[in-house]
Amino acid sequence: MAKYSDIKGFTVQTLSSDPVASAIAGASWSTGGNLPQALYENAGAGATQSASMNFGGQGNPPGPAHPYAADTQLYNGTSWTEVNNLNNGRRMLGGSGTQTSALAYGGYQNPPGDAGTKDFVESWDGTNWTEVAELNTKRRDIAGIGTSNSNALCVQGHTGTAVSSANERWNGSSWTEVAEPNTLRYRSASIGSSTAGLLAGGETPPGTQAASVESWNGSAWTEISDINTARITFVASGTYTEALVMGGEPNIAKTEYYDGSSWSEQADLAVGRYLNYGSSGHTVAQAMAFGGYGGSARTTSTEEWSQPSIFSKQVEGQLFFNSTTNTFKETITDIPGATWASGGDLNTARLGAAGNGIQTAALAISGSVPPPSANVEQYNGSSWTEINNVNTIRSTGGGAGTTTAGLFFGGNTPPDSANTETWDGSNWTEVNDMNTARRNVAGNGTQTAALVIGGYDTAVRAQTESWDGSSWTELNDLNTARSALYSIGTTAAALAFGGRPNTGITELWDGTSWTEVNDLNQPRGQLGGAGTSTNGVAYGGSTAPTAGSYAQTEFWNGSSWTEVADLSTARSMISASGASGGSALAAGGTTDGGSTQPAATEEWTANLSNKTITAS
Repeated sequence: MAKYSDIKGFTVQTLSSDPVASAIAGASWSTGGNLPQALYENAGAGATQSASMNFGGQGNPPGPAHPYAADTQLYNGTSWTEVNNLNNGRRMLGGSGTQTSALAYGGYQNPPGDAGTKDFVESWDGTNWTEVAELNTKRRDIAGIGTSNSNALCVQGHTGTAVSSANERWNGSSWTEVAEPNTLRYRSASIGSSTAGLLAGGETPPGTQAASVESWNGSAWTEISDINTARITFVASGTYTEALVMGGEPNIAKTEYYDGSSWSEQADLAVGRYLNYGSSGHTVAQAMAFGGYGGSARTTSTEEWSQPSIFSKQVEGQLFFNSTTNTFKETITDIPGATWASGGDLNTARLGAAGNGIQTAALAISGSVPPPSANVEQYNGSSWTEINNVNTIRSTGGGAGTTTAGLFFGGNTPPDSANTETWDGSNWTEVNDMNTARRNVAGNGTQTAALVIGGYDTAVRAQTESWDGSSWTELNDLNTARSALYSIGTTAAALAFGGRPNTGITELWDGTSWTEVNDLNQPRGQLGGAGTSTNGVAYGGSTAPTAGSYAQTEFWNGSSWTEVADLSTARSMISASGASGGSALAAGGTTDGGSTQPAATEEWTANLSNKTITAS
């Protein structure tokens, strides 16, 4: 007879929808009440979805016989109501504030060209528009920032003959010129207040769509993480620490979310739209988009952003039954579904820098500009900061450890070096040398337990040496001698892959000896990698010193390699770091064997995914 405990089984949670990573990940756009007329190049204001406003723009049909709109409408969460008009109908104007305290500034009227661009400013008190002090610089296609009719920034724009760099602050009675953004642009999106705002995207002369984003602290602009999709004539909602951008030309529906450090793509708008400055929402949860040019015509469409306040959160390893789809599912880290995204650029572009740490806390150590450099930079997940240099200048060395307890060894000055240095979070200290001086080495581990593998001096080497925190000891060699390879893992379980001569050979270290396992799909050297001996990624690389570089990324599952998403920029001699196959960093390197060194950083991120369990 079977025991009850053998047949009872266990309870599986039943859910009507899959768990999500966050409220934002579970958010979506829904249809709101249509505008009374189709408009584009309109402006908007409002703190919430139940108290928004729209004004100005161009109706249908346009032209001298149909003056640009002076119409003003208020939204109550369901429908739009016509209220008192602007004194001066116009399009491509800036707007900010709330439904009871708004500001409209700049814009464009007939006739065409410079004469049509205006410096008009009007203040809304909840009932009427009143003309107030004019802008110092007349312009259109403005980025408007502000939370009331006594608090605003009018940022850049176009004078009718040229892009304007002007940034003016409104104090309720007059405009004062303040610090200009770093990137000259117009047709940007913007949110925030006169002391804390964001400026995103836009058009930079001579007609290039930008992805750059700048943060305003009340006195200066700072460049932060780029949006993923460069765009113009789009809208934004939120604050300088949490924001959405949506829409753009041509007919972009993509929505991106800013969490205070980086941008991620979220649910698309139902109507891709551009030439649209109509949005409201002083928080992400209250975001709205209305009007614009959607498809091939002006649109009356209003969309409201909705995110759940109560939801089931994803937890890795969670098993559940989805009652809506009638399927069993498990939440996993989806490494094959991971992607590369832009991070902050290095301050000094270089190749052959060693790397250590994780995606949000890494070092790029030494390398060649060229010539070889002693420079070290530290990454905090969004930007690089220069810190104290190594004692001995060299490139193509190996790195291990963390941003507070690091190790740097080998490389070439020239000549080839055996030097080893430790990092305590503030300074580098020279310690005992490697037994064999060499460059193009691979390294892994910690400051007190590390490996240095392969490399080159007068010939390609197979040596493996182990570091115990004070000295290096020679261990069993690789089966195949090579240089410019990469290694991940620990002194007890490591993986070494790729290298020169051009190879895809992969070897597994068990703490004592190396065993050959399945090769990379793309043979290459001078590549980067991250992870462990059972869960890792290999990326970039090249097959010859002067050849073009690779963008391929491959995932190691403990037994074989699978090709996954490519780097945005193909390159070799990367500074690489990362603790798992689902989180990695690629910084600097070269795209052509040494002549061109990008400063770009890319971040590899695998999110949790709900996988349907099927019988096989």
